[in-house]
Order: sequence, then C-alpha cells, then structure tokens
Amino acid sequence: MSKVAIVTDSTACFPQEVIKGYPMFVAPLQVIWNEETYLDGVDIQPAEFYTRLATAKTMPTTSQTTPGYFAQLYTKLLEQGYDILSVHISSRLSGTLDSAIQAREMVKNGKARISLVDTFGAGMAMGFPALVAARAAMQGATLEECRILAENAVKHSGVFVVVPTLDFLHRGGRIGGAAAFVGSMLNLKPIIKLIDGKLDSVDKVRTFGKAVERMTELFLKDVDGRLPVRIAIHHANCPDDARALLERVRSHFSVTDVSEAFLADVSPVIGTHTGPGALGIAYLAGM
Repeated sequence: MSKVAIVTDSTACFPQEVIKGYPMFVAPLQVIWNEETYLDGVDIQPAEFYTRLATAKTMPTTSQTTPGYFAQLYTKLLEQGYDILSVHISSRLSGTLDSAIQAREMVKNGKARISLVDTFGAGMAMGFPALVAARAAMQGATLEECRILAENAVKHSGVFVVVPTLDFLHRGGRIGGAAAFVGSMLNLKPIIKLIDGKLDSVDKVRTFGKAVERMTELFLKDVDGRLPVRIAIHHANCPDDARALLERVRSHFSVTDVSEAFLADVSPVIGTHTGPGALGIAYLAGM
C-alpha cells in the first residue's frame, strides 16, 4: 500500500510542535530584504524578523516558492515511495500553487502521484486542511482519500485578522492608498476576512481593542454551532495579546467543543503584509 506525504507552505504558520511526527513537509516562501533573499521560517524566524522590522529603513517584499524548490522536494519524496498531496495558500494571494503545478509537470510520474489543493486560504485556514490530511495519511489513507478530506476541510475553515496599522497592507498592495489614508485619519481598524481566496474588509471599528472584540463576534457567528472547533490564534510578535484572545475565545465553548487550540506566530512572509501587532483567528469548524 502506498504512503502519502503532505506538502504545504510556510504561510500556514504552523507551530513546530503541532506538525511534529506527521508526514508533512513545509516549503518556504521567500522574504526579500535589501537585495538578500531569506527562506521563510528557515533563514529568518519571526522573532528576528519583527525585531529587525521595528527599525528598518527599507521594507521587505515577498516572493512565492519556486518551481525548482517544489520539483526537488517532490522528486525526493517520490523516490522514498510517497504519493504527494500538496496543499497551498490561496492562488488569489500568491503564485505558490502555480509553482507547484509547474513542478508537478517537471517530475517523473508527477501527474499520477501528486495531487494539488488550492485552499483559498492562508495561515491555519490553510494549515488545518493540510493537518487533517496528514493525520489521515498517518492512519493509512490513500492519496485520493487525503485529497477529499483536505478539500472538505477547506469548506469548513476560515480566518479573520485585525491589524494595528494599514500601512503594511497598503505597501504590499493589499489595499488602496485612499482606503489606507481614510482609515488612518479616522483611526479605523478593519476586520479582514479571507473570502473566496481574497482579503475583504467585513467591518471597520474605531480602536484596535474594539476591533478584536468585533472579530471575535464575527468568528462566533461563522462557527454558529458547528462543532467541534479547532482554533489557532495568529499573532505578529504579540504573544501576550494572543494568549488573552485565546482565553476569551475558548470561554465561549465548553471543553469538549474545542478539539484543539493553540497560538501560531505570523510568519515573516505574512508579517510583511500585516506588520507587527496583528492578531487573527483561524478555525476549522464541524469536522
């Protein structure tokens, strides 16, 4: 019987302890800073990234995982006897899935032994579907069974984010200059949700604290009794705020309603666009 490896990418922002022991392989995206290229979560870690960002005179940019990186990883795993499920960030946010598609064409038996999933998500809204598939693979599920589970988990996953400043989203081209200017002038904090693979503002609230409260309300409305729920609180170098948010979110559920809950650093690639201090709630509900 064939075994299945799950390939995903660094924008899932997985805590290492969550994926330890699973047949999961994380392909890094790239941070480009002062003409130096860093592999996300490999050459540059979140703590180092946010420390440097605080005093940086030039801002970093980001780039997708290359087809060559995927091709090397796929070839290695295929030679080890794995079939591969490759689960990635929304194709509407990054070219990473396109790189994976190109790599599949480059490797021998790629079309037969590699399946691809566009999660239309990021952060643990992408990570939870990959994790569900990895756990099934550990139990002996086939490539097709893992793919179906991951695609079903995509339909049950979501993520909300609030940011202290709109500057980084504007610099990264995620919101227009007029929206950033008006939002800054009025001290409006948008609650951002990934909808159909793109970032959308679903509400705007004055002050960051009230935005976090509103994000929690919107998350609870989204879950709407679909249990159990898995929760990841994303944070961009603000672990104390993240722990407080996790406690607040968990207080709305009984112990048995929450199958897992943890904190997850916002990776340097995602942090390039959110800036420091961002908080997010990612979830998988009803599976």
